[in-house]
Order: sequence, then C-alpha cells, then structure tokens
Amino acid sequence: MMELSKLDATAQAELVHSGAVSSRELVDAALQRIAELDPSLGAVVGLDARRARAQAESPQKGRFAGVPFLAKDLLAQPELRCAFGSRLFASFVPPEASPYARAIDATGLITLGKTKSSEFGLLGSTETLLDGPTRNPWDLARSAGGSSGGAAAAVAAGLVPMAHASDGGGSIRLPAALCGLFGFMPSRGRCRPVLPPSDLPDLTIEHCVSRSVRDSAGLLADTERPDCEHGAVGFVEPASLGPVRVGWSTTSLMGESATVEGVAAVEHAARLCASLGHHVEDAGPPPSVGREVSDAFFTIAGESIKRIVAMVEGTRGAPVVENELEPFTWALLQWSRALPSGALGRALVRVEDVARSMREFLGQWDVMLSPTAGVDVPRLGFLSPSLPRGTLIERTEQLASFTAAHNMVGAPAMSVPLHTSAAGLPVGCHFSAREGADALLLKLAYQLEQVAPWADRWPPLARA
Repeated sequence: MMELSKLDATAQAELVHSGAVSSRELVDAALQRIAELDPSLGAVVGLDARRARAQAESPQKGRFAGVPFLAKDLLAQPELRCAFGSRLFASFVPPEASPYARAIDATGLITLGKTKSSEFGLLGSTETLLDGPTRNPWDLARSAGGSSGGAAAAVAAGLVPMAHASDGGGSIRLPAALCGLFGFMPSRGRCRPVLPPSDLPDLTIEHCVSRSVRDSAGLLADTERPDCEHGAVGFVEPASLGPVRVGWSTTSLMGESATVEGVAAVEHAARLCASLGHHVEDAGPPPSVGREVSDAFFTIAGESIKRIVAMVEGTRGAPVVENELEPFTWALLQWSRALPSGALGRALVRVEDVARSMREFLGQWDVMLSPTAGVDVPRLGFLSPSLPRGTLIERTEQLASFTAAHNMVGAPAMSVPLHTSAAGLPVGCHFSAREGADALLLKLAYQLEQVAPWADRWPPLARA
C-alpha cells in the first residue's frame, strides 16, 4: 500500500488499465493512508468512503480511470459537503456539480472527499475556525499555505497523487512551493468554469497540485474549454524545447528583495535553465504594482463577501451574525460596507492598469523567473484568521508578492520544486509567461523535472 502511494496518478491509472491493480485497491490504499496520516496533517474533510468504494466498483473511463482524488472545499460536487471553509456553510451540500467538477469526473478520477481551504479562499494559510489548521508535512509546526493548503498537504504526504486546487492570487502556486510540489496555474479562460458569469473580474483559475508534470498536463488537457480564446493546448508531452529567453528577478512586485533562500532558489533555477541551453538574463525589477494589486484584490473580495452574505440573508430571512464568519472575513465585510461610492469601479480600473503593466513586462521575455513565495515557509499563526485585518493584509502582501499580479493579467504561471533551504524545507521557483503560453511552460517544466527530479523527495511524515 505504501508503494502505491509513491506513484503519480498516471502510473496508478496504468496499473488499473493493465489489471495489475484494481480501482478498489487504490481507493482502499488511499483511505488507509488518510486514516494513518491525516490526524497529524488536518488536510481532509468531508470524506465519503462508502461513496468512493461504490464508485471504484463501477467501470471507469478516462485518462485517470480509477485513481483516487480529493477536491478543494470550494468546489461544488453533489453528495459532498461544500462549506467554503466557513461555519456559515458548514452543512451545505450542493444539489449539482459545476462544469469543472463534471470535467474532473469525466477523467475517471474518484473523488474521496474534500480538502481544507481557508474561508472563501481569502487567506494564504489554511487555519480555519471550522476545521482547524492544516499542517505542512515537512514540519508540522508550519503552514501548508492557502487557500489550497489542504490539497498541497495531502499530495505532499502521499494521501492522493494529485488534488484539485484553485488560484486567485497564488493559491495553487504558493501551497505547492511551501510543500514541495508542482503547481501549475493555466491561462485565464483555459479551464471550464466553476461559477456563472459575473460583473466582477474572474481572478480565480482552477487546476491542481501534483507530484509530476505529466499529471498536471493530463488533467489540463481533459478539463480545458474547447472554446478557449488562446486555442486548445491538448496533452503537452515531453518534447524538445529550443532556446528560450528567460528573464529572472529577485525583486517582488512590492519593490522588496527576496529572502536569502528565495535568491538562492532563483540562482539555482537560472543555472539549470542555462545548462539546458536557454538564454538567461537579469530582467531587473518588475513594475512595483503590489500595492495596487492588494487594494484591488481585497476590494473585490470584500464585494464578493457582501454578495454572499446578502444571498444567505435573503434565502433564510435572517441576518448573518459575527460568529458565523471568521474575524478577518467579518472585518473585511464591515470595511467593504464602509467604502465610499465608486470604490469598486476604481478597483476594476486598477486591475486593468496592473494587467497592462505586467503584460508589457512579461512580453519582454519568453519566460520570467522569480521566487514563488515572498517569505520562507511560515509557522502556523502567521496568517491566522483571528489576527487584525491590517496585519493579515500586510502579511498576505509579503507572501504573495511574486504571484498575485499574474491573476490580473490572466497569464499562466507555475511553481517548480527545484530548491531546498538550509533548514531542509522546500523553496519553489516561479516561472510565468505571456497569456496563452501554457504549453511553453509545461515543456520547460518537463525539462527541469528531468535534470533536477523531485519525485523521490518526500517529507518526513510520508516516509513513516
């Protein structure tokens, strides 16, 4: 059973297809590993073993037929709770699946349950008052990141080979970096939607965290929209990649220098890229748009919370009260309610301004390289939802200072686990490209995976 947990989703699917292992055996192995390790991790919620075993007994079709999987607690799937990490929705079970959830089911993946998310995906650490903290398998005193912290902890510990994640400012890439995984964020509009269209900008992009590049490429191929404006990617295979121009920077979007470990990670990744024949150059500092990104993000997030609260109040005919939301979310709600008229419109203008600046900067290079996280792997409590709103916003700006602006552009980006700190903790390297260049990044990721493999790098908890 332990050996099965070391295989990626593609290898597990091949075993099922060949008849060497049954889907039921894979599901049972994953459930056993969850029972053994998740009490220490706190990554999984809403587990439904009966449903998963019943599905495993039925014939499965698709690239990942019969492989166990976990979905983030923000994704609507029938029969599984969808609490959005919030006490306000603790008992909510959606009546139908979103188009993206249906696309996941069509790959043959068997969803065992949900992984923890920060409340409404707002914070970059998963420490909810509903479900408690998710711990990093590399050091249980540290955060697994957020908002897809549960997904990253689960995959890093080998509970499942791949898990759904979503990214509104770094929520795929940051947990992947903190937990030593591959985290790819596709171009905006690439994947099938989760929510109906809205007048608010769609900053959040769905995909996964994985151990291998091929798993991520396979899921992307099977969940992408046929009408994507950038054209279909399909399954990107390992292939020769001619020399590309890689610009690197260790200055964040806040205009601040990376940590010592972040600088070391970029230097290491730059040498690897040069060894592969790519043209690597110092790009200089990116545009200092971090403050604009933060203001726009939290203004839009506050508007979203207002709308959620209004919907709940209208449905049940009673007001949402303070102890139904986490302190940060409640404070953000009150702050948003007090904003002057026109604040949302100005935030939307800032999104466009940031996108224009970043688009011009990214356009100078085929690929842009930086650290993924603006801080070293933080301890639990660094982004506790009970801290003051101002403190949490400031710390979020630090953590996401290399990742958040890419969501406003809609550009693809990925965190690749190429470096380990002096303390033995993962350090992610962030690669981004212009909109639509998903295949270019995946081809580069395959190259990096080949020359600096990470598949056998497991945290202490997973070696037990």
